[in-house]
Amino acid sequence: MARSGIGSTGGKNGAGQFFLATLLLWLVSVVFEIVFNLRTELLWVICGGCFFQLVNWVVRSWLSRDPLFVNTSVSLLHSIITSASVVFILLNQNLAKGLDEMFDHSELVGGTWNWAYPALCFSCGYFAYDQWDMLQYRLYSGLIPSILVHHLVLLGCFTLALYRNVTINYLILTLICEMHSIFLHVRKLRRMAGIRDSNTALVKLEWVLNWTAFVFARCIPHILITVKLIKDAHKFGKGVELPLALFGMVGMNILNVGLGMDLFHAFRREISSRRNQENSNHHSHGE
Repeated sequence: MARSGIGSTGGKNGAGQFFLATLLLWLVSVVFEIVFNLRTELLWVICGGCFFQLVNWVVRSWLSRDPLFVNTSVSLLHSIITSASVVFILLNQNLAKGLDEMFDHSELVGGTWNWAYPALCFSCGYFAYDQWDMLQYRLYSGLIPSILVHHLVLLGCFTLALYRNVTINYLILTLICEMHSIFLHVRKLRRMAGIRDSNTALVKLEWVLNWTAFVFARCIPHILITVKLIKDAHKFGKGVELPLALFGMVGMNILNVGLGMDLFHAFRREISSRRNQENSNHHSHGE
């Protein structure tokens, strides 16, 4: 069976064991920081992971036992919570300081907006939970699964920033893309529920919102963040912040191109299936 857990034999198992080992090392690191360095603010990371695992159990008990449906449902909830948190943080900060001061280099790198730190911790906890869930139910494919690599890179970047208390606000801005993720998860759940008729108004509206969010909540913010980093490169110190931030943003922009291509192919498939359906209906009426 494809989703038989971490302990299964086969090619994927090597990748699974590697990513499981990195996840356990990450957890040991976070617990060490909380217990020995008394970084109690990092408890939000543990809270995030536990919260989403609890939601997982609720969905599994009450809605469906299909691991992919459960995982996607929890991911949808994370995207909704994170999107609402980011909008709240940005509006709150705009009212308090204004846009110019908000997006000043020193504020983005060295400052921390109200609620930004716990929000980032909570999301970090989610990515750890999601990595565990994907490993547990084998919800990945390929020799080097891109989704597991993506989560590992995010956990690394987020956790380093949280430990050093730098670029917290920059990372909050990158999470604007979760607004688009809402529509990706809704589409996945809609198709799993068997609603695939692309002629319905609901599906058409979903595609309009999907493409709008892809451009305005994912592509444009990530490009603007990258431009801002390059423009302010001379203002960074000699630490790892700039190389790490640029590496992360280049990676995100490359992922966005791949995601855009996947979306376009899916959109084209739905359009062609709609045309085929219309043609078959036309022929049947003609007879």
